[in-house]
Amino acid sequence: MFTWLRELVDPGDVKKASPEKAIVGLGNPGPRYAWTRHNAGFKLVESLADNSRGWKKYRRLAGICTVEIAGRNVLLARPYTYMNLSGLAIKPLLRQLRLLPQDLLVVHDDLDLPAGRIRLRPGGGSGGHKGVQSVIDQLGSRDFARLRIGVGRPPQGMDAVDYVLKPFSWDERPFFEKAWSLAADAARCWAADGIEAAMNRYNG
Repeated sequence: MFTWLRELVDPGDVKKASPEKAIVGLGNPGPRYAWTRHNAGFKLVESLADNSRGWKKYRRLAGICTVEIAGRNVLLARPYTYMNLSGLAIKPLLRQLRLLPQDLLVVHDDLDLPAGRIRLRPGGGSGGHKGVQSVIDQLGSRDFARLRIGVGRPPQGMDAVDYVLKPFSWDERPFFEKAWSLAADAARCWAADGIEAAMNRYNG
């Protein structure tokens, strides 16, 4: 299983760009999951890419592109390993580009935040989020920043897994697009000024 993880493929233009930081949005690949709550992280990095056509495949692990934020090259990534195995994509990517956990911002959905709210953290545990736990396990470190995008709790009687894998309704999408816009500003602030500045500005 996952024998393709051993393949060595040159990351090409991304390596040449020498990114100083990485912003990774967690989610699940494929159109089936594109508008689900669990893919809030994917939507955020897509927003930062601003419909860039520079997306490339890193091995078979992730879609990646590089953007400039405040004069710095920043790597954007969407793991293809599915949510619960996100760390399997992030670990070799950071190693290839010689980035440390402190250079990483992981963006993910959060059931414990009200829908549309965002929150930055400098590190810590996974809070029960299996994608974040996979990153912790693979990196052997909790010292990476997180940007949580609130999706709210499921309605009474609905399983949490079913809820996060359920697409946003058409009525909800404009509301969450505003949240992604705010989260994109917070991510840019992190890239430019660091986690403390971003927390002070956007955790209100």
